[in-house]
Amino acid sequence: MSPTSLDPDLKKLMLSWQKTEITEHYIYSNLAKVVKDPHNRQVIEQIAASEAEHAATFKSYTGKEISPNRWQIFIYYWIARLFGLTFGVKLMERGEEGAQAAYAGVSQRIPDVERILEEEEEHEEQLLAMLDEEALRYAGSVVLGLNDALVELTGALAGLTFAFQNTNLIAFTGLITGISAAFSMAASEYLSARADEQETNPLKAAVYTGIAYIFTVSILVLPYFILKNYIFCLAWTLTNAILVIAAFNFYIAGVKGLNFAKRFLEMALISLGVATFSFGVGVLIRKFFGLEV
Repeated sequence: MSPTSLDPDLKKLMLSWQKTEITEHYIYSNLAKVVKDPHNRQVIEQIAASEAEHAATFKSYTGKEISPNRWQIFIYYWIARLFGLTFGVKLMERGEEGAQAAYAGVSQRIPDVERILEEEEEHEEQLLAMLDEEALRYAGSVVLGLNDALVELTGALAGLTFAFQNTNLIAFTGLITGISAAFSMAASEYLSARADEQETNPLKAAVYTGIAYIFTVSILVLPYFILKNYIFCLAWTLTNAILVIAAFNFYIAGVKGLNFAKRFLEMALISLGVATFSFGVGVLIRKFFGLEV
């Protein structure tokens, strides 16, 4: 099919696909230049070459040279650099779902589109599965640190808030409790990783768990160092907990292809449930033991 035989709507659609493919070619090409791991670099170079070939195929129908979207190149490049190669690449590929549905709509008329659709769905997905990042190998350790810190410290802070009603005392008590728990959790993860004899390094697993725990503790305790009203502090802490849960589950759902809503809801309900229970415990302790600070 020659460029002149395309109807205007189809030509416009194929020009948009051509722009997407050439944009992604440049994104992958730029990422390949900064990826240190030879295996990952080869995977990214293969995807870049595939996207260039797709753009060339569309050009043979449109007869036009299209410039890439420089803004998207900038955005996805830095997302991948800041949040990990796998997350950046899979986030970009998820944005292609609408385009793939449109491909299917014209594949009967243009056989090359059907071939491109098959490659987008199969070949690139297989390549993405080959990516190997250390951070993802230790995702379980990060999950352990975040989960425990969110559940335990959110509950502890809720209980301390209504037991002490003193922001400075709550802040330092929560910080000390959190840091101590972080070292304890890291040690447990080290021993667990050694016992399992998996591919993960026990020391690295412990470090990932500890860092995730301390990071979460810092986010949860921060309001008590800034505000003086303990009710506002607790509300801010619970908001921070929800934001951490949302951000982490969005990341994990993205790189592992999981259901974000289900994971987020489950983790949020557990954390807030424990916080509510601890709130009640704090109120009872203050009332029946006459605790005054």
